[in-house]
Amino acid sequence: MNHTDINTESWVSKLPEHVQPYAILMRLDRPIGWWLLVLPAWWGIMLGANGVQGMYGSDWLLMITFLFGAIVMRGAGCVINDLWDRKLDLEVERTKTRPLASGAISIIEASAFLFFLIFLGFIILLQTSFVTICLGFLSMIFVATYPFMKRITWWPQAFLGITFNFGALMGWAAATHQLRWEAFILYAAAFFWTLGYDTIYAHQDKEDDARIGIKSTARLFGEKSALWVSLFYSLTFALLILTAIIAEAGLVTYVLLFLPFIHLIRQVRDWDLSDPESALEIFKSNRNTGLLVLLAFAAHSALPSFGTETPNIIALIQNYL
Repeated sequence: MNHTDINTESWVSKLPEHVQPYAILMRLDRPIGWWLLVLPAWWGIMLGANGVQGMYGSDWLLMITFLFGAIVMRGAGCVINDLWDRKLDLEVERTKTRPLASGAISIIEASAFLFFLIFLGFIILLQTSFVTICLGFLSMIFVATYPFMKRITWWPQAFLGITFNFGALMGWAAATHQLRWEAFILYAAAFFWTLGYDTIYAHQDKEDDARIGIKSTARLFGEKSALWVSLFYSLTFALLILTAIIAEAGLVTYVLLFLPFIHLIRQVRDWDLSDPESALEIFKSNRNTGLLVLLAFAAHSALPSFGTETPNIIALIQNYL
């Protein structure tokens, strides 16, 4: 089998030869990573901006700031991961040609590049609110320790969910200068989403992982993985609906939230557990899931007057009780 995660046909191949290894090291050839990192942040910005009675409104400049931040910090996280895993990567078909594993970049060069990316990310972070900056520093603890988790727990995907979705909290805080319960429920929704899609992703390496002793939910769940992923995706949908209810979103938002849920159902239906290419394709399709959620929350932001005319679900529940 010749299955690699490096996209040799991307725009990165047009860069100067001495630059290409660094671009590949921070995964610029595979944008799905920064998409999955920035989308929860955009959810938080879009929904949070409207969650404080429209106090701040949708801040498109803030969304662009988070986009650049996601690209840079995803790259930094990948460098940290590859520094931890450079020897293990040589043992895995998909990762053995990565720049650090193959020797195209030295440890010293990668470390210097990492410090540059972290400094750049810090400059971007300073453009946001105080609460967001504090969350950004907190997240770095998890970013630095995540690569070690696959060595000590069967649930590294859960730790990734904790790490990868700080953007939901940071986006909300950047838009509102505070945190509310909705932000934490949104964070929980993104956590289960990540737990699902990264379990699918981990199925690419389950045979190599078993051989070298790497733990994952793909190995833990085995043939029952589709059932577990279905559970995680169902929890994602339920928590997104709960977030919308607490934020008093309009009817359009609730209707539109069924679109990403249907997309998630189709993922599980179409996924072939025995095919690494299928796992990668299904994993990548989660960009569309995230965009559909963003569309639903954008409806709440763009149609605030419509939202106030629809029934207040919290009040209806209270009256029923």
